[in-house]
Amino acid sequence: MKNELLIEVFKENECLDVREGVTVKGKPWKMITQIGYAHTGCKFPIEFKIKMSEGQPVWPAGKYHLSVNSLVVGMHGDIEVGREMFLIPVNA
Repeated sequence: MKNELLIEVFKENECLDVREGVTVKGKPWKMITQIGYAHTGCKFPIEFKIKMSEGQPVWPAGKYHLSVNSLVVGMHGDIEVGREMFLIPVNA
C-alpha cells in the first residue's frame, strides 16, 4: 500500500537504549528504546525512538510498517502511539 508509514532500522541501530531511575515519589521507572527512521515523504527519513518492552529483542535491520496494534486512544480522545510499538516486516 502506498500510503503506509515505512519504518527502517539500520544495522548500526540494532541495539537498545535503556534508561532508568526513580521518580520524585520514589517509584522506579525504566524506558527501553531503539532508534528507527520514519519515511514520511520528506527528502530524508526522520529519526525517532521505537518504544520497547522489557525482554523484547531488538528489531533487526530492515524495513517495517507500523501495526495498528501500536495505536491507542489517548485520554483526550486522540489517536496516539501506545507504550509499545509493534512493527510488521515489509516482506511479510
